[in-house]
Amino acid sequence: MAELVYNEQGRLLFTEEMKREYTLLMPQMLPVHFTMLKRVFELQGYKVDMLTTNHRGIVDEGLKYVHNDTCYPALLVIGQLIDAVKSGKYDPHKVGLFITQTGGGCRASNYIHLLRKALKRAGYGYVPVVSVNLSGLEKNPGFSLGFGMIIQMAYSMIYGDILVNLANQCRPYEIVEGETDRRIAKWVERLVAASSFSPMVWVKRPRLSTQQSCRYWMPCRAMSMSEVCA
Repeated sequence: MAELVYNEQGRLLFTEEMKREYTLLMPQMLPVHFTMLKRVFELQGYKVDMLTTNHRGIVDEGLKYVHNDTCYPALLVIGQLIDAVKSGKYDPHKVGLFITQTGGGCRASNYIHLLRKALKRAGYGYVPVVSVNLSGLEKNPGFSLGFGMIIQMAYSMIYGDILVNLANQCRPYEIVEGETDRRIAKWVERLVAASSFSPMVWVKRPRLSTQQSCRYWMPCRAMSMSEVCA
C-alpha cells in the first residue's frame, strides 16, 4: 500500500506510487467531453473511472457535507464523489479524486477545499485529491500536465463542443427518437478508440453549413436512414 506523504502545509500528496496503485475518480460534469478526457488521462498511465451515478443519494451526501449556500454544482460534484467512495465499489485506501481548480475568483476554485473538508468529516481524510489546473496552484509528485497532454485535453473539449452543438441542432428533427444520442455515442467511441486527440484524428468532411451538417450527419425528416453518413 502506498505511503501517505504530506507537504509542509499538511496537504496529502498524490505520489508516483499512488499513480501505479490508485484509481482516480472523476465527476461527470460533461458526459461527452469527459469521456474523451478520461481517455487522455489513461494514455498517460493513470487508472481513471468517470462516475455516471445519478440518484437522490448524491444530493443527500452533498447536503451532509456542503453548506446549502454553496452553489448547487459544488453540492452535486462533491456529493457524487463522496457517494462513490462510500459505495463499496472501490477500496477507499486505493482511490483518489480528480477535481478541477480554475484559480480565478469563482467559487469553482474552492471546490477542492470543500471536497477535502467533506472527506475529512466523512472519515476519509486519507483519500488524496488531485487538482487539475493550468495555473500551477497545486503540484503532486504523481501527477503533472505536460504540453502534449494539455493539447490532447484541448482537442477533447473542441471535439466535445462540436458533437454537442451538432446534436443540439439535429435532435429536434429526429425521425427516430434517440438516434441523435446514439450517433453521439458512436462518434465518442470512435474518437476514444483512436487513442489520440489531435487534428489528424478528425475525419475530413465537406465544408457544410449548420443545416447541411445536420442533414449530413443525422437522420432528419429531409432524408432517409440510408442517406445518413456511416
